Amino acid sequence: MRRRLLIFDLDGTLADTFDLSLDVFDEAAALYRFDPFDRSNLDYLRTLDARSILQYHRVPAWKLPVIVQTARKLMERRVEAVRLFAGIESTIADLHDRGATLALLSSNSRTNAMRVLGHEMASHFDYLECGVSVFGKRAKLRNLLARSGFAAADTIFIGDEIRDAQAANRVGITFGAVGWGYTAIEALLKMGAGEYFSSPDELTLKLMPSVSQNPAPN
Repeated sequence: MRRRLLIFDLDGTLADTFDLSLDVFDEAAALYRFDPFDRSNLDYLRTLDARSILQYHRVPAWKLPVIVQTARKLMERRVEAVRLFAGIESTIADLHDRGATLALLSSNSRTNAMRVLGHEMASHFDYLECGVSVFGKRAKLRNLLARSGFAAADTIFIGDEIRDAQAANRVGITFGAVGWGYTAIEALLKMGAGEYFSSPDELTLKLMPSVSQNPAPN
């Protein structure tokens, strides 16, 4: 189905921040005295939502805002090492050229997002919502709909985490699950993902097919 407003998550969807995120998690754990990330149980952890992951590692909920701020600063020190997933840059340019309205919705800071995307790629996005709280994406999705004027039916939120799917479902937006991110794809599909993308190329093929791919009008 052709969509008009495409909202993308950043970490794990556009950019490969997995290894850096785990390292930052461990640094924050040492500072705030919760458990370092359990890499020995990664397959299981990749099936959990964000709240369950935090509980598993005994992250104190009341400290979460300051922990997140610290994590963003720690990531900023090494963000230059982060790379976009192969094919993402050309895919975003192609979607933009085909007339899609693009938005970025990320818990990462705007500074980190801009450094990862680069000026040219960032210019393809009509809306940049960064620094969103860990569980604040639902409200920001509503804000994006209001600001853009698009209906939920014409919108898709593309991400790699269960909290992305939960936020989209609660706002009535289709959730598009990517198969290359943090969360196991089986867990995302259980959340009722309306679309599944196994590679960046499928984003264009499924969301903004070319005119030649559309059936001729009667």
